[in-house]
Amino acid sequence: MAKHRSVAYPRRESPVRKIAFGIAVALTGIGCSAPLSADPPSVPDPIEVFSSPTPFTQVMVGPVSAIVPDGWEAQPPIAGGGFRGGFLASPHPEQWRRMDGGVAGMSATWVDATRVGMPSDFYYMAATGPLLANLTHSRQCEAETHRVFVDRRPDFSTKVPSHGDYVAKGEGTCRVRGASTRWAYFVAAPGYGPVHEVGIPASGLYVVVAVAPEGERAASLLNRLIRNTSFGGASVDELVDAAGGVFPTS
Repeated sequence: MAKHRSVAYPRRESPVRKIAFGIAVALTGIGCSAPLSADPPSVPDPIEVFSSPTPFTQVMVGPVSAIVPDGWEAQPPIAGGGFRGGFLASPHPEQWRRMDGGVAGMSATWVDATRVGMPSDFYYMAATGPLLANLTHSRQCEAETHRVFVDRRPDFSTKVPSHGDYVAKGEGTCRVRGASTRWAYFVAAPGYGPVHEVGIPASGLYVVVAVAPEGERAASLLNRLIRNTSFGGASVDELVDAAGGVFPTS
């Protein structure tokens, strides 16, 4: 399969892009960001961890469910804001927050659009632009595949509610601090499209990112982690199916 990069950024800095970048920073856990909502922070959902006879542990946080390899520590996303839910998990959770592809781990997060109070256009901009830039546009990483299941661009020139939605996945590799890793992601900005009909009704954005040491089974592991993630009872496969696509098995 031909290698190609994900959607390029707009060339000029704009208020829309700045806000989208703020959402991206908050979701991926890179650095700090101010709350995007004037409401007081909500109490985060507790993280529930369940062991199993398999080499994986089930993690449940509110409407989010996923599996992670045994030994990975699950934590909430970065503090503040109260507009995002989900978790991150890694053998080294504090290092994972850099999201530079150099540390094994996983994050499954969503944005509560009812608390942020922004049009779906902004989530579309975040999903198609800066959200995963530390992986897809890093000199230390290479994006190998980028598959878009649905891309309905909002009409930014009108004041009526946007009908844009976006669903995509991607894979690639990194060489960071002497370590070779493989990464994969799934992102969905439901907008007012068919993906909005499943999952978490209040969600404006879903993001699943996983990184594993490069090796023969890395791609299979990443695929398993992402496909076993669900939001509001809807698996990633079901979100993709709602968008009219089929999530590949490898």
